[in-house]
Amino acid sequence: MALSLRFSAISDIGRRRKNDDSGYAGPHLVMVADGMGGAPHGDLASSVAIQTMQRLDHDVPDDMLEALAGAVHRANDRLAELIEEDAATEGMGTTVTAALFDGSRIGVVHLGDSRGYLWRNGELLRISKDHSWVQSLIDEGRISEEEAAVHSHRSLLLKVLDGRHDNDPDLTVYDVEAGDRLLLCSDGLSGFVDHERLERVLSIGTAEAVAAELIQLALESNSNDNITVVVADVVDEPPTDAGPIVVGAAAEHPRGSRGRLRSWTHRHSGPGETVLEPDDDPETLRYAPREPPRLRRLRGLLVLVVLAVLFAVLASAGYGWTQKQYYVAAYEGRVTIYRGVQANLPGVTLHSVYETPDLSLDELPTFRRSEVLDGLAADDLDDARKIVGALKSMARACATQTSKAPRPTSSASTNTTPRAESQSGGQIGTRSTTRDQAPSRSSSPSRTTSTRSEDATKSSTTRSETSDTTSQTIGGTSSDGGPSVAECAGATPAKVTS
Repeated sequence: MALSLRFSAISDIGRRRKNDDSGYAGPHLVMVADGMGGAPHGDLASSVAIQTMQRLDHDVPDDMLEALAGAVHRANDRLAELIEEDAATEGMGTTVTAALFDGSRIGVVHLGDSRGYLWRNGELLRISKDHSWVQSLIDEGRISEEEAAVHSHRSLLLKVLDGRHDNDPDLTVYDVEAGDRLLLCSDGLSGFVDHERLERVLSIGTAEAVAAELIQLALESNSNDNITVVVADVVDEPPTDAGPIVVGAAAEHPRGSRGRLRSWTHRHSGPGETVLEPDDDPETLRYAPREPPRLRRLRGLLVLVVLAVLFAVLASAGYGWTQKQYYVAAYEGRVTIYRGVQANLPGVTLHSVYETPDLSLDELPTFRRSEVLDGLAADDLDDARKIVGALKSMARACATQTSKAPRPTSSASTNTTPRAESQSGGQIGTRSTTRDQAPSRSSSPSRTTSTRSEDATKSSTTRSETSDTTSQTIGGTSSDGGPSVAECAGATPAKVTS
């Protein structure tokens, strides 16, 4: 028994300003592609899908599913190339529902929310499953089919052909027999005409009559979308010489976005041609489901590799530089020389202890100790050791000044007040005369007065010397260049001005 297909295809713009749908019907391949009208160049996307996959109609491979999957991925890659060439096409996409006939079976490939149906013996079976958000809600039992038909987000798709995502299509195989009827349609029909009405229309008439009736039924049901219908009857007859039918955006004369499609395919179609000729070599049709990664992905991968290598080189160079730096800081209460920089990165330590000189933080003045705790930058290792040497000298100097610090002293003086003895009933003059006449009594007060004068002179000299010494050490450094007494006592060193 030789089975063949009798087919028809119609596409109507409906209530839209342009037709983003494309359809194809041939002896071995029937297909619908619904370009996303809400995105730019949906008509171009559906045309590319038809142009790429229609080649399968000329040489049916043994592995139909492999060929269908490969054709879908090639169409996706070509969309990616178009997007890369023209940024204005970014965001375009299309659904794909196609059936490939080998004489006894059909292989079905599906992406998006276009529909595939198989009518047999009066019963209509759905052979595709919508890749939409409302379908996921139905699968989860959250809404019914009736609720999905009027859901506000029923057009939200989860998987399409868009040149950006490698979405794997659904692939199935069905045995067919004479009398079966295939229906592929866009959601301009299935979204507005219920299952029972579709079933009734498909049960009567020829493929051409059924296709026309379904378009009219969608329009009468107030469909607000493009409507594309492909009907194919499985008959027990030899194939005819009828050529393929292309409808919708793919059938329009080249213009606008179609012009970009022509330049991309490097073909020059005549003004009346609507079907692009297949490649001369039919072996190009026998690609695996996934051909090697497309050029854009390869370039992206190479860019990532180059950036990773560059980052590794820069990171290595940066780390190497940090390990040539030194600074002085504290470690476990001691002055320490560190190698590296005084910072860290997440998961990376940029410094380590290099030397721990014999110098405790407690030996340093308070201000210098704070500086060490904060970290003292050095030009190199020798400079770091010089800094440590200077700190050691400061510690020794402060220890020496502490031992030589002046201690407070006290001096006592005896005030002797001369007493004048008065004669009973004597007068002043007589008293003075008596003092002059008694040198042995007046000489003692005179010596006492002289002693007090000498002590006062010595005390003044001592205070003057102490004042000079203090004035020499109260500044930033002492007279010998070391730390001042005030600094060793904990004060912040002052700047010395002349």
